[in-house]
Amino acid sequence: MTPRAPSGTVSRMPETTQTPATTTGARSLAERAAAPATLPEPDRAATGLTWRALTRADVPVLAALVARVEDADAQPFRTSEVEVGEGFDGDWKDPARDTRVGLDADGVPRAWITVDAPPGDVRVVRVWLGGGVDPAWRGRGIGRALLAWATARARQKLAESGKDAPGRIAAFLEDHRADALALHAAAGFAPIRYFTDMRRDLSRPLPEPRPLDGVRIVPWSPDLDEAVRLAHNEAFADHWGSEPRTAAHWQQGRAMFAPQWSHVAVDEATGEVAGYTLSGRYEHDWAVAGFTSGYTELLGVRRAWRGRGLAPALLTAAMTSFRADGMQYAELDVDTENPSGAHGLYASLGYEVTHGAVMYTIEV
Repeated sequence: MTPRAPSGTVSRMPETTQTPATTTGARSLAERAAAPATLPEPDRAATGLTWRALTRADVPVLAALVARVEDADAQPFRTSEVEVGEGFDGDWKDPARDTRVGLDADGVPRAWITVDAPPGDVRVVRVWLGGGVDPAWRGRGIGRALLAWATARARQKLAESGKDAPGRIAAFLEDHRADALALHAAAGFAPIRYFTDMRRDLSRPLPEPRPLDGVRIVPWSPDLDEAVRLAHNEAFADHWGSEPRTAAHWQQGRAMFAPQWSHVAVDEATGEVAGYTLSGRYEHDWAVAGFTSGYTELLGVRRAWRGRGLAPALLTAAMTSFRADGMQYAELDVDTENPSGAHGLYASLGYEVTHGAVMYTIEV
């Protein structure tokens, strides 16, 4: 199980390039989802745990469990208590129906699972799964029970969506987690996309800024944010795995957002947003990583402004901001199959691969 799936406990999720949607045939998504009438609730006798839904009051103890899991699994990041709390934000979320936590005899959480369906999906209706099992409680079938429950609940959510498009039940897994990969494979999931995290040493000289014809790069500001959201939805309309973000979804999961490191490319003639880069500051990762860094969350350029060098200019602006604040590295993630040449762009700017992740899915 992965605690950094975009299901609620985490915020870093790659936006990736779009391939043609799965062929659905004549049957509706509700039919294809094959949603069970009842869920396979984890068994107390078999697991040794008492099960219930998560609530916001669980955030401190859930964050402690997430920390134990991430430490034991040598995850290259850590999830803060604030990020865990953000998992409950969003009026589309229903923790009572879409989460489970297992408590031991002393009331200590030992395992959890979350299920989340972003509200704006139109091309592919996605349901994200995320969770984990306390290292001291592994080997008892708890992970299998949680994944079976979550997959069944995800099928219900697809059927309940009222949408008729390809469906996807998905989880992000770090590629060094052989146990998690095997668990998902045994449950019918298959790898569909691979991602790499990259970093750039900021002690090295940064690229020289190039003149941008008719476009200026300005700091991100709240009054530009809605235009940036709309630009993002347009820029990623043809990107695999990306779906439109509603205004509420756009605002969710921003505890680590670093406005001082975020930039917007504005067309001088029209005032339109041509591109953007939004950054995050994950200070709680730095002790694990062994260095300080700024993290590029999103980078996008609208189609009409592509081919003018905006992407490298925006990344250079971000790196300049990171370095001005004393950061040692710039970090980002990329889809290894991205046909736009993003991997090559990052490499040309000095980014190097550090580790990878896999998206495992059941296509519906």
